[in-house]
Amino acid sequence: MALLEGAAVTRYFGGLPAVDRLDFAVEAGEIFGVIGPNGAGKTTLMNLISGLLPPTSGAIRYEGQVISKRPPHAIAAAGIARTFQIVKPVRGLTVRENVAVGAMFGWARAGRGTREALEKADEVLGFVGLAPRAGSFVGALTLGELKRLELGRALAMEPKVLLLDEVMAGLNPREVENAMRLIREVNGRGVTVLMIEHVMKAIMGISRRVLVLHHGRRIALGSPGEVSQDPHVIEAYLGSRYGARRDARG
Repeated sequence: MALLEGAAVTRYFGGLPAVDRLDFAVEAGEIFGVIGPNGAGKTTLMNLISGLLPPTSGAIRYEGQVISKRPPHAIAAAGIARTFQIVKPVRGLTVRENVAVGAMFGWARAGRGTREALEKADEVLGFVGLAPRAGSFVGALTLGELKRLELGRALAMEPKVLLLDEVMAGLNPREVENAMRLIREVNGRGVTVLMIEHVMKAIMGISRRVLVLHHGRRIALGSPGEVSQDPHVIEAYLGSRYGARRDARG
């Protein structure tokens, strides 16, 4: 049985389907990538899984239980944490305090008070490389640091499933490499990762399987190698230049 799965998941906006009868299944322990052109329904899918939106129809199951109608805090408490494409730190709090907020939620938070939450924040900040910025206010952070803060706050929830929405957008090549390393390490600790990403080097480099969406529908699912060679994917998203570079590499 898949850890996280959807059956005929559909979400309409103004009469148009953003996600259209989508079936998916994420296995425990894998890194599962989701790609597609802008407007393909990727972030809508994240919002449906995390409870920010209810599906119009269909069902999402986590650990065998339907979570489609649960509120976001209940889904977080069950072990699913997420980041946002547009970072959403709590302004007026320090980096350490932002991560401590995350530590007070999630499935492992029971009985955790302020002191324990701050200790967890210190641990996580060390892991994501933000320990020197612990006392800084979020307005002083660079984009790369804000992305790591977003990741750190989600990790402080000690999730079983981590949803990453374009965590590498806007990063330079070195920051992308660091982000890939962090995600591999998170996954190596037993956290299942579902990630949306436009940085092909990242998504193809660390995902075990990749789901491709177009107009809210699945057009491909498979290993990075299989997906990158699919003519429907090349036509809808990767483009002829990607295909030509792939062919040139042999």
